Amino acid sequence: MSYLELTAENIDDEHICCAFSDKKCVESYNLKKDWLRGEFKNGYRFYRLDERAKVFIEYGPSESAWVPIKAENLFNINCFWVSGKYKKSGYGKALLARVEAEAQEEGRDGLVTVSGKQKFHFMSDGKWFLRNGFEIVDETDSGFILLAKSLSGKYQSPEFPEAVKLGACPDKDGLVVYYSNRCPYAEYHVNNSLIQTSEKYNLPLKVFKLTSLEQARNAPSPATIFSLFKDGKFITTDLSICMENRFSKVFGGEKQ
Repeated sequence: MSYLELTAENIDDEHICCAFSDKKCVESYNLKKDWLRGEFKNGYRFYRLDERAKVFIEYGPSESAWVPIKAENLFNINCFWVSGKYKKSGYGKALLARVEAEAQEEGRDGLVTVSGKQKFHFMSDGKWFLRNGFEIVDETDSGFILLAKSLSGKYQSPEFPEAVKLGACPDKDGLVVYYSNRCPYAEYHVNNSLIQTSEKYNLPLKVFKLTSLEQARNAPSPATIFSLFKDGKFITTDLSICMENRFSKVFGGEKQ
């Protein structure tokens, strides 16, 4: 099968893998495309299988990554997904090989990505990266890990900022969410599903939308697609918690 790189020239006519058939997330889907258009100017790339499928990788210079990490002269891998019937068929390794080849062609020292000690929703599988030459170079108290792979002899180990390692946010009352338009589901579920759910549970809610690189790099969580905190403590990266049926399983005894 063939692959396709999305660019500013073709993104209007091409799908971006996630939420392309979810009618309620049309606005969120278009906002993700807008975000991509802006980031293409900063060297960001979106490479996918040329099929109507969720087989893709997003990556770009670590210096302009929308995650709070300290990393120089690397490529940062953001979303990386091989789903359904395409799993265990070599697509993941083929996508990663492309990123490695481009990094070496451009003189970058390696790759970096954020994952979880356990599998976190909307984040790549850390165990897969470890099997493919990455190592854990840093971690947070809330269960995030920073993985990196050296491609040169000049590799400088990346790290999380100290504030991120604590796994907490400054606001200690009720629910607090940090999100961005890096995901085509986030805008809808944060501003519709979660607002409705928090009202049913009589919980105060603060929403911080990350709209700039500076804001994203100063976020208290490495999961800038979506991170939910409660009373200052990190809870989950799972967007489905915005919906009441999932929320009740996590906070079942707190509805008033």
